[in-house]
Amino acid sequence: MSDTLTQVDVLIIGAGPIGLTCGIEAQAAGLSYLIIEKGCLVNSLYNYPSNMTFFSTSEKLEIGGIPFVSVNLKPTRAEALEYYRRAAVHFNLNIRLFEEVSEVARRPDSLFLITTKKGSYLAKNIVISTGFYDVPVKLNIQGEDLPKVRHYYKDPHYYAFQNVAVIGAGNSSVDAALETFRKSANVTMIIRGSEISHRVKYWVRPDIINRIKEGSIKAYFNSSLEEITPTAIIIRTPEGKVSVPNDFVLAMTGYLPNFNFLKNIGIECSLDELQLPTHSEETMETNVPNVYLAGVVCGGMNTHSYFIENSRVHAQKIVNHIRSLTT
Repeated sequence: MSDTLTQVDVLIIGAGPIGLTCGIEAQAAGLSYLIIEKGCLVNSLYNYPSNMTFFSTSEKLEIGGIPFVSVNLKPTRAEALEYYRRAAVHFNLNIRLFEEVSEVARRPDSLFLITTKKGSYLAKNIVISTGFYDVPVKLNIQGEDLPKVRHYYKDPHYYAFQNVAVIGAGNSSVDAALETFRKSANVTMIIRGSEISHRVKYWVRPDIINRIKEGSIKAYFNSSLEEITPTAIIIRTPEGKVSVPNDFVLAMTGYLPNFNFLKNIGIECSLDELQLPTHSEETMETNVPNVYLAGVVCGGMNTHSYFIENSRVHAQKIVNHIRSLTT
């Protein structure tokens, strides 16, 4: 059976910007490679809100030396999707989309057998570049599984004239609150802290603060959502419990890497709250020989420590190390 399987020097799991960069570097080094993605090309970016604007300027999002030209100082989601598609076309990258990896196992001959929903592959080395946008942080409260609760926000029009609760005070929460408010939603924010996060984009933060001050958006600070019912939400506030009419809950509570996937491969994670996957900063190799990490997945729960601009170097480190093992 193994004689019929595709075998590559490097199999890359994840076709986000950093996964694509790993493919570009492997190609340039003359290594055979394959990029496998469970969703569409740059799937995480595709799932960002439709009207999202990046915090970074376009040059910080570039990969493979291909210029990213934007008509705006801060590029939009739509521009990024087109840029990365064109980069994939330019390099004619070897990509398999909508193919989720279900198992990774090392064979007695030291090759990895990678099993997906559509087939199996052999690889000498594996790069995991799966990001952190796949597993929402759950609220663990009654009613969270109701159909009206969303952990991903796409477009504001859907929520026009509805009672919308937005949980959180970061960029995703603020964008959702402002956009749905401007599409005639009645917006309530539930915020654990005492203020809007200082990580919110500097040109957006004053907007949300002013909307809250004027009363256009109701915000409960130092509060948490206690229960969700089909028609209301129960909020625990410093003054006591409050019931608010509700049609939709946008739980922008953050996301985390697929730690189970990492651990099933044998990658060790720190025992503290960050759950940092074990890897070398010099080579990006994990405690499992020939298995590497690239991109934001390296940061465990500290998802704000890695970005496209400071993760692109991971690809070169990985490819350099793989080449050193074969020379």
